Amino acid sequence: MILPVEIKVNVDGDVQEALAALGEPRGGTRKRLIWFAEDRDGVADGRLPLLDGGVIVRLRSGDTPDELTVKLRPCTGEQLVGPFTRPFEEESFEYRIEEDLAGNRRTLAASATGTHPQAALLDAVAPGADTAAPLGVRQREFLRGCAPEVRIDGLVVLGPIASTKAEDVPLDDLEADLERWAVGGLDFLEVSIRVKPEEDEEPDAFAERVARKQRKLESAVRDRGVLLSGNPGSKTRRVLTALVPARP
Repeated sequence: MILPVEIKVNVDGDVQEALAALGEPRGGTRKRLIWFAEDRDGVADGRLPLLDGGVIVRLRSGDTPDELTVKLRPCTGEQLVGPFTRPFEEESFEYRIEEDLAGNRRTLAASATGTHPQAALLDAVAPGADTAAPLGVRQREFLRGCAPEVRIDGLVVLGPIASTKAEDVPLDDLEADLERWAVGGLDFLEVSIRVKPEEDEEPDAFAERVARKQRKLESAVRDRGVLLSGNPGSKTRRVLTALVPARP
């Protein structure tokens, strides 16, 4: 099975100037608030046990239906068992497997996302709430089968992060998504495209096409005078590291 690849670049410098230089979206703009759930005891000790173990629990609420996502990143193919060896969709649920590509760093990610009515997840991020309560049956099955060591009790939420996502921004012959995250003193931008395998495409041909798309994306951003970051790290880790400073 050839997996889709999400190619990402991080932007350095003034985010507002970068957005103006990159252009207007064709697909509209969405504003949402984002929270991440972490192990309460770990956070109290200045650590991020779930993130360090390759587990992300993310809640989003805003302009669109709410989403609760459980993601394994990085993960291995051996971790994915039972129905979770292949992508699938059900009512109000989507399971994806794809690769993230940032610079020379390529990471396998598997995510189980449940959708909820708008504002339905706000109760789960309130002080003292059981953040794990809205997890669906499929998400719990995903964790039990693919990350059995993970505890989903005793969670605490971190955030909110203000997210603005502009979709289908034309960059030469590419259609890119631009997502801005702001929280505390952090304000940064990620530019991404998703490349899907074509029918009957051979793995080598797909790999070559992904490499070309990555070069095109990086060049298109630079050609508009926008500075690319030398740090390919994920925006999730950047934000959570800032929200939970390590204890001395």
